[in-house]
Amino acid sequence: MTASLQALQNSAPWFFPLLAGVAGACIGSFLNVCILRIPSGESIVRPRSHCRTCGAPIAWHDNIPILGWLILRGRARCCGKPFSARYPFIEALTAALFVACWILFAPVSPAKALCGMVFASALICAAFIDIDHFKIPDALTVGLAALGIVFSVLVPALHGQTNPHAAFAVNALRSGLLALEGMFIGSALLLWIALIAETLLRKEAMGFGDVTFLGAIGAFCGWQGAVAAVFGGAILGTVWVAMMAVFAKVTRKKILLKPLEPGDAPAELGMSAHVPFGPMLAAGALVYFLWAHVWVDAWFANFARVIWG
Repeated sequence: MTASLQALQNSAPWFFPLLAGVAGACIGSFLNVCILRIPSGESIVRPRSHCRTCGAPIAWHDNIPILGWLILRGRARCCGKPFSARYPFIEALTAALFVACWILFAPVSPAKALCGMVFASALICAAFIDIDHFKIPDALTVGLAALGIVFSVLVPALHGQTNPHAAFAVNALRSGLLALEGMFIGSALLLWIALIAETLLRKEAMGFGDVTFLGAIGAFCGWQGAVAAVFGGAILGTVWVAMMAVFAKVTRKKILLKPLEPGDAPAELGMSAHVPFGPMLAAGALVYFLWAHVWVDAWFANFARVIWG
């Protein structure tokens, strides 16, 4: 930080986290638009935000992140129809992740904090599109992978390449190579898992969008983060399905999942049910990127030391 910004941080330590939270809520509002429009090929810029029921434009004061939904009590002003609580949830989630990125990374590298905010935003967008449509658009995953490589070169701290005794170009080159390594290893790992699972189960185990999505995660997190996202996501997915199955058993209610294809009947939740893996990968990647990288990287380093001496 510059001297003036550092002075502001010292005198008002709450200012930049608050600014990050407000920015995150606004970006979360934009992500809601992206999640709705990208899968259908609509522009994310035009037309302006409008009611999905009656088509009336939404006034700016009704479109204030989080507060707009609370003030309107979850109902559209134009037609009175309820709209999903997922909108303020995504805004609040994005705001919280922006604050976490700033608090965790800005003291060492504000640029890495900004990269983390972009990464978190893309993960949220991909995860909720996968929930809605059981697929992640290639434009999103391939674009995120390319962005990860570019960010890695411009911000070597993204991959921990901050050697003060080396030239910036050297750190940038090392960081870019780590991003490429993470992208290829991550996508290859999930591709082999998918092919083996498809052979054993004799049906498609996961979509190719998950493969490119993990490659994008590897570009930001390295191969260690890609591996952590796969196994962490698998654990989270298994726990979630098991908890929902127990809940359904206790409450004696059927929990139906959205059909894979239009016209298919909803499937009942169970350990063999098809659930989108993208949200689990995103959750695993976020846990690694924000907190778990310290322990995961140390574990891999110790493992390599034991194997290779």
